[in-house]
Amino acid sequence: MEWFSLDFLIALFSIVIIDLVLAGDNAIVIGMAARNLPKQQQKQAILWGTAGAIAVRSLATIFVVWILKIPGLLLIGGILLIWIAYKLLVEKKGEHDSVQAGTTLGSAIRTIIIADTVMSLDNVLAVAGAAHGNFILVILGLLISVPIIVWGSRLFIKLVDRFPVIIYLGGGVLAWTSAKMITDEKLLQQWMDEPLLKWGIIVLIIAGVLAAGSMKNRKSAATEDAA
Repeated sequence: MEWFSLDFLIALFSIVIIDLVLAGDNAIVIGMAARNLPKQQQKQAILWGTAGAIAVRSLATIFVVWILKIPGLLLIGGILLIWIAYKLLVEKKGEHDSVQAGTTLGSAIRTIIIADTVMSLDNVLAVAGAAHGNFILVILGLLISVPIIVWGSRLFIKLVDRFPVIIYLGGGVLAWTSAKMITDEKLLQQWMDEPLLKWGIIVLIIAGVLAAGSMKNRKSAATEDAA
């Protein structure tokens, strides 16, 4: 994949969207972890905690990119990502009051790194799938999206609340990524050489995830209205 080719830019866009929609809550956790520190130390904790989180997430994603080259794992990862895409569409974001706030700069930084790592497992898989084995895409995507997440998280969450279609866009990108992972699986290539079958599977997965999420949300809304 050549730098700044159409495929490169599409993959980079997908990674940024995935990071934004899957990691929006991470920024809230970062803020909660630093809330008990003095103002100046809060900024330091967020800065260094975020830097550490980027480093850990980059290494984890690069590792997953590498293991996805093992035959069969791309298929398994793609199937798992279908579930992640569906859960993104139907899950309500929870509260984070239970996050243990650090009382020292070091403890706050440690909490931020650990919390971000634990909360980013689905993100790591999705980004690894979207990167198509390109490590540069992983790093570029994180460098673009993480600062947006950390410093623009509340604005982004407000935008999502006001325009729910953003989450469906994210779900669609995740579904597209999962479909590409499945159809790129080497074990299936003898069947995926047929373009009609390959694109039929991709369209079916994307449409299925979006339709299932939409139906579940409508059903949940109807239940809440009736209560």
